[in-house]
Amino acid sequence: MRRGKLRIYLGAAPGVGKTYAMLAEAQRRVERGTDCVVGFVEHHHRPRTEVMLHGLEQIGRLEIPYRGTVFTEMDVDAVLARRPAVALVDELAHTNVPGSRNSKRWRDVEELLQAGIDVISTVNIQHLESLGDVVESITGVRQRETVPDEVVRRADQIELVDMDPQALRRRMAHGNIYQPDKLDAALSNYFRPGNLTALRELALLWTADRVDEYLQQYRGEHNIRSTWQARERIVVGLTGGPEGRTLVRRAVRLAEKGAGGEVLAVYIARSDGLTSASPKELTAQRILVEDLGGTFHHVIGDDVPSSLLEFARGVNATQVVLGSSRRKTWQYVFGPGVGQTVTRDSGPDLDVHIVTHGEVARGRGLPVARGARLGRARIVGGWLTGVVGPVLLTLLLDGLAPDVGLANDMLLFLTLTVAAALLGGLVPALASAAFGSLLLNYYFTPPLHEFTISDPKNIVAIAIFFGVAVSVASVVDIAARRTHQAARLRAESEILSFLAGSVLRGETTLDALLERVRETFAMESVALLERENDIAPWTCAGSVGPAERVERPEDADVDLPIGDHMALALSGRVLPAEDRRVLSAFAAQAAVVLDRQRLVGEAGQARELAEGNRIRTALLAAVSHDLRTPLAGIKAAVTSLRSDDVEWSEDDHQELLAGIEEGADRLDNLIGNLLDMSRLQTGTVSTLIRETELDEVVPMALGGVPEGSVVLDVPESLPMVAVDPGLLERAVANIVENAVKYSPDNAPVLVSASAIADRVEVRVVDRGPGVPDDAKDRIFAPFQRYGDAPRGAGVGLGLAVARGFAEAMGGTLTAEDTPGGGFTTVLTLRTAAGHPPARPDLPPTVTS
Repeated sequence: MRRGKLRIYLGAAPGVGKTYAMLAEAQRRVERGTDCVVGFVEHHHRPRTEVMLHGLEQIGRLEIPYRGTVFTEMDVDAVLARRPAVALVDELAHTNVPGSRNSKRWRDVEELLQAGIDVISTVNIQHLESLGDVVESITGVRQRETVPDEVVRRADQIELVDMDPQALRRRMAHGNIYQPDKLDAALSNYFRPGNLTALRELALLWTADRVDEYLQQYRGEHNIRSTWQARERIVVGLTGGPEGRTLVRRAVRLAEKGAGGEVLAVYIARSDGLTSASPKELTAQRILVEDLGGTFHHVIGDDVPSSLLEFARGVNATQVVLGSSRRKTWQYVFGPGVGQTVTRDSGPDLDVHIVTHGEVARGRGLPVARGARLGRARIVGGWLTGVVGPVLLTLLLDGLAPDVGLANDMLLFLTLTVAAALLGGLVPALASAAFGSLLLNYYFTPPLHEFTISDPKNIVAIAIFFGVAVSVASVVDIAARRTHQAARLRAESEILSFLAGSVLRGETTLDALLERVRETFAMESVALLERENDIAPWTCAGSVGPAERVERPEDADVDLPIGDHMALALSGRVLPAEDRRVLSAFAAQAAVVLDRQRLVGEAGQARELAEGNRIRTALLAAVSHDLRTPLAGIKAAVTSLRSDDVEWSEDDHQELLAGIEEGADRLDNLIGNLLDMSRLQTGTVSTLIRETELDEVVPMALGGVPEGSVVLDVPESLPMVAVDPGLLERAVANIVENAVKYSPDNAPVLVSASAIADRVEVRVVDRGPGVPDDAKDRIFAPFQRYGDAPRGAGVGLGLAVARGFAEAMGGTLTAEDTPGGGFTTVLTLRTAAGHPPARPDLPPTVTS
């Protein structure tokens, strides 16, 4: 079953007339005989809109009680049971009453489309999900009812309904939109001229981006080559905080300002897993990014600014979007912050956008220790605290406070030992305890300035100090190690759960999985290697990364065996042993994905074989019937001519010979198409491309059609085309013969040609019954005959062969509707190099 087509009337603001335009389109379709019904339309007591409903069949609404009140919603089941060709469904972003079939109306529309029903709907620009924040900042009103942008972008047609702000305000003043008691409030609040102008600009920009997508698609289909703009790739740095959704929407709007913009949201998690990110909020932000057409990435990195910049440069990003810091003022003593560091280190190749939000300067908690996996700075700090700190403390106590007492001196030295343990771990703490004991003995226990102790009590005190210092340092170090282990396990579980989620979401391509490995472990390149047996050479099944891939696992910085004859090879740095557990999960999944891809490829080959069997079966059917029919006619005519029982007149004799010639021509045509189709299926079509005049080839292709059945319009001023003349003649002949077959006798087929940019289009126009949209591609398949064509009219290979020849010459063959009824076939050819299309001189004044 084909999917229905969606047409959306996009309004720049409420009241511009999108519902009226939708109803007008419905009235036009009903006049043309289309089965069109009203699924749900709200006229809001507007007289002109209400009048447009007259004459349209309306499906009864579904009544749903909620909190003591009865509400009406679209009856989806009734529309599906009625099964019209077109259904009108107003207000696409509407939220249904609790208890309805779906929570949102756009989901109701999706069901109708899946059932093959075409839908015409309406939506205002302020209801698009990505524009929620900017519309609120303009109008002061938060839109509660929204629809994902992707739903609207997937529409087959989008028509902008626009109106000048002053004209819209006049329409409101005349009472055509709201009741008189609501006019003053509306005109002075939401419908201010500035608000309407801003909404209008948003609608125009969004629609222009959609038009650009259509243009890019058209240029790709017609192989139009021109200057390609640099693609905007925007990286959004997420922290898991409440400001993430604002940043994502802002980045999406930035991407939409350029053609083909891409948004990549990245969350940098420290390797120790100590983070203030909310898993629930991070999940919601990931879903929002994917709904808006972006991608979400999870990266491990101890230095968040450096990891963010490495990721941005690794994906060739052009812009980075960050939120203003949530730190309080006093928290800046711990460092400049991620935003300031990224801005400083971004360089000239990256633009950094700092976006304000409602959580600025509200605090994000105290910084926490990173655990026992210490960097060089932490170790140096621990040694300085444990060795230099006691020296400074000794000078301070000896010079300024010599009489504080031995017990207080020991507590101060013990504080430095604990600090050394927190910063540098166990070894600096032990050194601090030993060094502090010596300083206490030399400077603070009698006799002073000697490494002797006269009072036995002081010996016990210093021994207790050393034991307590060592014990505290050991406990602090063990606690730090346990904290690091727990945090690391948490980080590993987050990565593994995300990996499992990506599999469930269908992210199963091998390159995507290997890229995830490269991002997670910050490697330069990742390759999946395999071999058939223990002595066979290694081959690469897939690789990512700019660095040159390794040919053998032993040449990589990290190699992880997967089974007996497969290995994952990573280049860039040596991973610690604890990282290999997570890497093993990625490796196992990579093997599964590779097997799945190969199964998909084998399934494709099986489909090709099935298609070949179908073609062979159809060929046998053609040989058994379509080839036998002209043979039977030839046989009958020859038998009649050789018969001695009948004396044939000259006219009868000529008629029988003409029948033999007609049957032979039909056989020649059928066999030629069968052979051509066989060559196309086996890929043995050879082309001899050369510069050719179109007006020399096209007339030769019309020799097989009745005289007067074709009108030819091929100007001599057309540029030369780069084609194979023989293949072009056969293609045009098949197209024209097909058009003549279905065109009425009193309506000759028009064959015209025109030059457009760097190509020439040959259009074959008939006035026959036409072809529905869902069958336009199917008619180019082998052995397809549309409608009630008689069996003797051919085996359905003419258009298939014509398209195959067109593509072999670097052209295209497509189908369109003829305005006013009929079918148009468009053959697009490349112009020869050095032969630009002629440009006729325009008069100085052109009046339209």
